[in-house]
Amino acid sequence: MSALQCLTFLFLCLLLLQNTTSASPLRLARRWPSHSNFAKHPRRVVFPVNRSSCDLFAGEWVRDETYPLYRSIECGGGMIDPGFDCQTYGRPDSDYLKFRWQPFNCDVPRFNGVKFLQEMRNKTIMFVGDSLGRNQWESLMCMISSSAPDIHTHIIHEDPLSTFKILDYNVKVSFYRAPYLVDIDKIRGKTTLKLDEISVDASNIWRTADVLLFNTGHWWSHTGSLRGWEQMETGGKYYGDMDSPNEWTSRSKASTITQGAKSCYGQTTPYSGTTYPTSSYVSQKKVIDEVVKEMKSHVSLMDISMLSALRIDGHPSIYSGDLNPSLKRNPDRSSDCSHWCLPGLPDTWNQLFYAALLF
Repeated sequence: MSALQCLTFLFLCLLLLQNTTSASPLRLARRWPSHSNFAKHPRRVVFPVNRSSCDLFAGEWVRDETYPLYRSIECGGGMIDPGFDCQTYGRPDSDYLKFRWQPFNCDVPRFNGVKFLQEMRNKTIMFVGDSLGRNQWESLMCMISSSAPDIHTHIIHEDPLSTFKILDYNVKVSFYRAPYLVDIDKIRGKTTLKLDEISVDASNIWRTADVLLFNTGHWWSHTGSLRGWEQMETGGKYYGDMDSPNEWTSRSKASTITQGAKSCYGQTTPYSGTTYPTSSYVSQKKVIDEVVKEMKSHVSLMDISMLSALRIDGHPSIYSGDLNPSLKRNPDRSSDCSHWCLPGLPDTWNQLFYAALLF
């Protein structure tokens, strides 16, 4: 993995969904029906991001000896991919596990798996996105399993949809693999990202969820043979790259913020400070805020970019699965500086999700 790591903005969409099927692709501007499985829960869930009393995403990392929230050994049954299981695959240090995110003017409630399951009884939570979404999905499975150890569970691993079932509460926590979120198809012989649409298959599955969490980012910035598309289509026009039209460039590139090209290998502590290490962050964040405001569905932004950028110590580096010795001897070339160790940073993302959803 390149040391130039991609940090995704994570979106939480609390949509009022109706379990129906569709014969056509889902248009992104569509307004959803107003009836939902949340009818018995009149609470209107709103992130406290813009409240003067609490900004969950403005804070600092503090050392906390009660962390981590779980140990990887508590995540049996194939919950953690080898690529995220850093301690099992030889990472020698453990101080990176001892940091907790502390907002400046409020506290994040500690995750309680029983409370979460009680509140989510008979509901489906679905992560949609790329491997960082999978990173967070696996984190939540571990947090639930360790915090509510007597539950009966079942995991189904498939592509694109994998599901963790908590049988005692009839709760499903799923991951749907969709790196670009939007539809991708062959048009005029070229692999095309259809920026205005979501595929029929994806939209039909997403409609079955009560809570949807979307993330996307680093697949958009791939170049050369790693790039998974040849052209983009929006409004009936085709574009060969992300340099035009200017409006799309500003919106799409803003979803991926890159940190300075410093290798994560050997990093054992977070960056100090409380501001984003990349100067372009503020202007790009404004673009995303504008796009979110235009959305007709209830969409809230979990701006995890700054707090994640400070955690250069949290990546798998060369402890990403069972790498062969020759790769381990060349960390500048083989280190994974895109994903995150578990336990680790994605646990904080889920604590913030838990706080925003239930408190």
